[in-house]
Amino acid sequence: MSKLAFIGAGNMCRAIVHGLINTGYQADAIVVTNPSAEKRLAMAATFGVQQTDDNLDAVRASEVIFLCVKPHLITQVCQEIASHIDISNKCFISVAAGTTVAQMSAVLGEQSAIIRAMPNTPSQLGLGVSGLFANSQVTAQQKVLAEQLMRAVGMVLWLENEAKIDDIICVSGSGPAYFFLFMEAMEQFALSRGFSATESRKLVEQTALGAAQMVINNEIPISQLRANVTSKGGTTNAAITTFIDGGLSQLVTKSMNAALQRAKDMAQTDH
Repeated sequence: MSKLAFIGAGNMCRAIVHGLINTGYQADAIVVTNPSAEKRLAMAATFGVQQTDDNLDAVRASEVIFLCVKPHLITQVCQEIASHIDISNKCFISVAAGTTVAQMSAVLGEQSAIIRAMPNTPSQLGLGVSGLFANSQVTAQQKVLAEQLMRAVGMVLWLENEAKIDDIICVSGSGPAYFFLFMEAMEQFALSRGFSATESRKLVEQTALGAAQMVINNEIPISQLRANVTSKGGTTNAAITTFIDGGLSQLVTKSMNAALQRAKDMAQTDH
């Protein structure tokens, strides 16, 4: 079983480690590093993984290194590793938004095997989506291993070019928040109609879950599923017509384009 090092112990690190342990990955094959002893010890206590404050020790002992630090720390962390360790046979998987392969290669070296991964927060439940892009130095064996590891937290989609990472960010990376906002508005309406806080939340969450399962369990287009619920002259039609007349589709497109532009801007920022 491959040894894994996680540099950083934030939410995404925790989600991936949780998924790996849940799918049977050996805890003693995973080491987590972080300057905060509290975070490291919490991970060790919860999942049984190894922990240390020494990035170099963790990387030396590992074949795959997950870079789970904030984007502004990527360069510093990569410089530390590249200047002290032979990384020729190691594979780096970065989950840092806005940090390109070129930016990491400039520090780690042009021959370094680097994969950019863009998971989303439902990865915490094993229901995530991860877009993956590998540079030309990543071997077929490393790609297979990376896919196996990321499947522990959900669906995996390989991207043919790095620019698609930005598209993944604005569709599935940021996507859960779009649904949360819509659910929040529905919850507020339910509250305004006299349902309790618990009732309002339950009504909305179960409706959202049911709708998602309807999509998952039917191969017909989503537009047809929507039409099937929308009887002419009925209550649903009144609501849907209002959404359409209000420009919902255009607003969604505009909002996702804003997310896309922000992702591109972040990638152009020096780290």
